[in-house]
Amino acid sequence: MVWLVEGGAENESHEQVFGEGMRMKRLTRFAVMAAICGFGFAFAQQSPSAAGLQESVPGATANVSAEASVVANPAIWRVHGARGTVYLFGSIHVMKPNVQWETAKVRAALDASDVIYLEVANMDDTASEMPLMMQLGMDAAHPLSTKISKQDVALLDAAVKSMGMPGEQMFEPMQPWMVSTTLAMLLMGKAGYAPTSGIDTTLLAESKGLQKQVMGFETLDDQIHMVADQPQQEQVKMLHKNLTELDKSAGEMNDMVAAWEHGDVEAIGKMENNELAVKYPAEYSRLVVDRNRRWTATLEGLLKDPQTGSVFVVVGAAHLAGPDSLLKMLQRDGYTVVRE
Repeated sequence: MVWLVEGGAENESHEQVFGEGMRMKRLTRFAVMAAICGFGFAFAQQSPSAAGLQESVPGATANVSAEASVVANPAIWRVHGARGTVYLFGSIHVMKPNVQWETAKVRAALDASDVIYLEVANMDDTASEMPLMMQLGMDAAHPLSTKISKQDVALLDAAVKSMGMPGEQMFEPMQPWMVSTTLAMLLMGKAGYAPTSGIDTTLLAESKGLQKQVMGFETLDDQIHMVADQPQQEQVKMLHKNLTELDKSAGEMNDMVAAWEHGDVEAIGKMENNELAVKYPAEYSRLVVDRNRRWTATLEGLLKDPQTGSVFVVVGAAHLAGPDSLLKMLQRDGYTVVRE
């Protein structure tokens, strides 16, 4: 399905566990945030140690190979500007390899576009970001078990062992936010999702192969700080919440992906709003609303620029759903949204 927007107005070692950094915040918790920001999946994709950790999780790759191919029909939007066109497409930052999502409409929009806009244009340049990840994600001088409760240590230990890996000791050098993101990455891998199959990752590789210009709304530094700069008290609360909701995470991710595959933007919006906007309004504002405003300004700049040709924009699916989506912001600024 396509929505048409027409302009009417004038954007066990440090190294072993390091690459798993993902970013999922407080969704219940993992599903919505997989559609909101995705720096960690880029790191997991590029890091050999991350791949090794995933491979150590029973069923991390076998689940997918046994599944039949799925033909998806995700939503795509088109925005007409002064002369050019901006296409808007929602990404799921991890995906199962058996999902075929490049529909004829998506392919046509990609072929027509000379420029690709991603949340992060340099998501494949992870080596340059490793020092920052080490600086913000690791704290060997203050073990994790001194920062979180004994209850959470036990929950983490049980969760890791249930995936066939050593106990919580492997997480001891990590900051709480990194533990949350690593654990979520492992859970998604066990459920059959792979960062190498993520929508934006795939489109980045395709765009480079076709020598299209790739631009980004943010940098990897921006997205790392977005998670790592939270006060440690908030990181600890996040980790506790995630540990107590592990049994829900894979199911919620499946629900999110199923909604995306069917172009069910309303369902994605409800998942986002119920968990973030309602329960955690400050975080919702920081991670979704504020970023959408900045990105809307960029998009409107493109739409007003007579030099703009065709641009294909890929952002997390949750940024295109709900009352504070990029689409709604464009509507409020005078653009008419039509869905085909």
